[in-house]
Amino acid sequence: MKIATWNVNSINAHLPQALAWFSQAAPDVVALQELKCVDEKFPYAAFESLGYNISVFGQKTYNGVALLSKYPLEDVVRGLPGDDDDLQARFIEALVAAPRPFRVAGLYLPNGNPIGGDKFTYKLSWMDRLTLRAKALLALEEPLVLIGDYNVIPEAQDCYDPAAWSGDALFQPESRARFRALKWLGFTDALEAAGADPHAYTFWDYQAGAWPRDHGIRIDHILASPQAADRLVSAQVFREVRGLEKPSDHVPVMAEFAD
Repeated sequence: MKIATWNVNSINAHLPQALAWFSQAAPDVVALQELKCVDEKFPYAAFESLGYNISVFGQKTYNGVALLSKYPLEDVVRGLPGDDDDLQARFIEALVAAPRPFRVAGLYLPNGNPIGGDKFTYKLSWMDRLTLRAKALLALEEPLVLIGDYNVIPEAQDCYDPAAWSGDALFQPESRARFRALKWLGFTDALEAAGADPHAYTFWDYQAGAWPRDHGIRIDHILASPQAADRLVSAQVFREVRGLEKPSDHVPVMAEFAD
């Protein structure tokens, strides 16, 4: 089973690129982030024609997440549990009803900038809630992946220049500590486990020539539970997608698990 994550930075603006990649890579399950549209504006027909079942948790202009699966999606959860007042569309979870079922949680973790303000506080509290949800899901002892745009640079090697990001919420000690705590619950970083290049960046800003200069960062992650990690075959970053005409600033990341 091939499971992928991709921050598309507006699904309707980048629909041709998305459809081309789906057709070429043929993923079984994909978590999309930053849809930037309400549920009704998602291009369902385009993806249904490729054989996907779709569940969307959208939001006008900002955020928005979706799960697309070649298998039925059951037990769908829209929104990260733990705060009924949080209306931001950043989390969607479902059981993929494959012959060997897989639970997938797709997330778009808050950016958190500027540091010291309410947005950074929200980022950290959201990460705390994610950890609580992960603990609850791990207790089910089933194959599980937490995938998406984490907006966290875990290590110095995951950034072209750590000094350039020292004042950014993505690279703060508090953000990185929470990411480590999440992993230490028992998750495996699929790219690390598959022996990916230490500089397997997944995001290049649109500004300052970041892409041609390879000034990237790795912030899109696939974390696998022990039951999923035992089935991990490979993982890869589709770097070439960033070089397409009018691309998203993120590229797809995909892991393959044995059936």
